[in-house]
Amino acid sequence: MTDLMPPVRRSVHQPVAETWPTLARPRSNPVRRYGAATAIKLIAKDLPATIHLDSNRSYGLGGPAMRVHRTAAFLDRLGHDAGSGFGEAYLAGDWDPEPGTDLADLLVPFAERFSNDETRHLLPKWAQSLRWLVTRSQPGDQENDRAGARENISRHYDLSNAMFSEFLDPTLTYSAAYFGDAAHGDLATASYDELTEAQLRKLDSILDAAGVQSGSRVLDIGCGWASLAIRAAQRGAWVTAITIASQQALLAQRRIADAGVGDRVQVALRDYRDQIGEFDAVLSVEMIEAVGEKYWPVYFEAIERRLAPGGVGVVQAIVMPHERMLATRNTFTWVQKYIFPGGLIPSIKVIEDVTAQHTGLHTDVVRHLGADYARTLRVWRNRFIERWPEISALGFDDTFGRMWEFYLAYSEAGFRTGYLDDVQLRLTRR
Repeated sequence: MTDLMPPVRRSVHQPVAETWPTLARPRSNPVRRYGAATAIKLIAKDLPATIHLDSNRSYGLGGPAMRVHRTAAFLDRLGHDAGSGFGEAYLAGDWDPEPGTDLADLLVPFAERFSNDETRHLLPKWAQSLRWLVTRSQPGDQENDRAGARENISRHYDLSNAMFSEFLDPTLTYSAAYFGDAAHGDLATASYDELTEAQLRKLDSILDAAGVQSGSRVLDIGCGWASLAIRAAQRGAWVTAITIASQQALLAQRRIADAGVGDRVQVALRDYRDQIGEFDAVLSVEMIEAVGEKYWPVYFEAIERRLAPGGVGVVQAIVMPHERMLATRNTFTWVQKYIFPGGLIPSIKVIEDVTAQHTGLHTDVVRHLGADYARTLRVWRNRFIERWPEISALGFDDTFGRMWEFYLAYSEAGFRTGYLDDVQLRLTRR
């Protein structure tokens, strides 16, 4: 069993570390603990949030608040691994938002320090220079060659079709929706009822950007549960939909048959590097994040090779500011460790550079969906929490539930602050 797959359900008296070995408390080191405590003070000095370490120590300027229940364990985790310690402490139950504080609202002030403003950082520069002491590098076993990519993808997308079905909308679209003007509304009003319409609007925006119509030959790379493939087939297109997640492919095939477009869509368990043929449109929605930096040129070269003369590619991608990507690309983050092994979020600039240097493709940004993604994530998280009894009954324990709540809230905070964005890119031959 991998670290990321759901463990056997444990009793409330069973230690977390027995079923989640990576959450075992690190061996206490007085120097590292002191360094972590010092970092907390530096971070909180002008932070519009409050960190309650214990009954006697609180830091920050007020605002959304967090309560640390086990201060020593919390500091040991931060001092052991700066990239994962904060999130691991949440999974282990070392801290929680104060009652009445939304988890994403709490994480926003931290995420703001990593936004587009290059003058803002969590720590002063002299402290940043010491981060190498508590920062881990990406492990070699998350390589995205053919075998590694299949393992990495399976560890997330094959977790449980039933689990994803509980919190996604009925189209089973697992990417940013497109709410339009509503994306900038109050997130407290974000409703599950509005999600399906927004997802269909997103799917149509991709198909429109690629010029997909009746008779178009379409390749969907990383097809998910086939919502885009079904929508394209409903326009009269002929679709080849590929994925390397086996359980996902099985459900995609059933959904295509249920939609009555089985004669127009072929689902294949196939790596994008092994696809052949020519297509009028090559589409890939939020898959590049799982490709890995080493294989970005290969990915875009594959898209170019599959495009027929006059064909159009559309890639929807989560992106981050270029300087942030350069600064973090070799570190091992909480998200890579627990959610997306082998993943790396690119920047728009690096996509433009890779396509210019390795292909004959020209890249245009069609649409920014950062605010839309924040709203999508809020709806997903609310739904996940609402449906937790049903998800738990599938065999997922409370630590898994905290992991996914943190992942969804952490991501929402990133999009709300501009540390992350989501873009639709149109690729045409130069």
